[in-house]
Amino acid sequence: MALLGAIVNGLCIIGGTLIGRFLSRIPDRIKETVMMGIGLSVTILGIQMGLKSEQFLIVIFSLVIGAVIGEWLDIDKALNKVGNWLEEKVGTSEGGGVAKGFVTATLIFVIGAMAIIGALDSGIRGNHSVLYTKSIIDGFTSLILATTLGIGVLFSFIPVVLYEGSIALFATQIEKWIPAQLMDSFILEMTATGGLMIVAIGLNLLGITAIRVANLLPAILVVAILTALLYRFL
Repeated sequence: MALLGAIVNGLCIIGGTLIGRFLSRIPDRIKETVMMGIGLSVTILGIQMGLKSEQFLIVIFSLVIGAVIGEWLDIDKALNKVGNWLEEKVGTSEGGGVAKGFVTATLIFVIGAMAIIGALDSGIRGNHSVLYTKSIIDGFTSLILATTLGIGVLFSFIPVVLYEGSIALFATQIEKWIPAQLMDSFILEMTATGGLMIVAIGLNLLGITAIRVANLLPAILVVAILTALLYRFL
């Protein structure tokens, strides 16, 4: 079921928010240790995905070219500007408590490599492990956010499910138009490239790095182009 990962993600956000509403204060030590555990888990998942590549030069070139494109477009900065603008607008509006929680949580849960990579993996391979991992992260994050931003965080599950579900459903149709051999090659290299991005997310969660993962997202498109060229001419 292509939508399973997206649905689980939405349920974890709902569950985390409801639990957070009953907790007035979570000790910082617990927050830190749990987040470290999640960061380690994400890093291992990314390493496992990264090792699946059969043409690692494609992964390298894709990340390099994708990083250049991403930095040139400055996707990370643009997304942060949008988030800050929305938060500023919502925060100044009357009765903006619920709306602020909704907008803030939506931006956190939707913007990121794991949502795209996980949804593609769900649709193409029926593998929901990335979205399951993201669900755990989002569930804990929603719990924390709900203690400060309120019940508005809960409603962020709607755009999250719609966003990830749409990508997953679109991905299920790709195989009808692309040869099986090319699709298999793309899946392997996309998985490996996405895996390295997920490693970056894990390292960021651990506080080891501050990698602008959003600026690496164009690498997924570059993978598709390079694998298609390799299939066509070699």
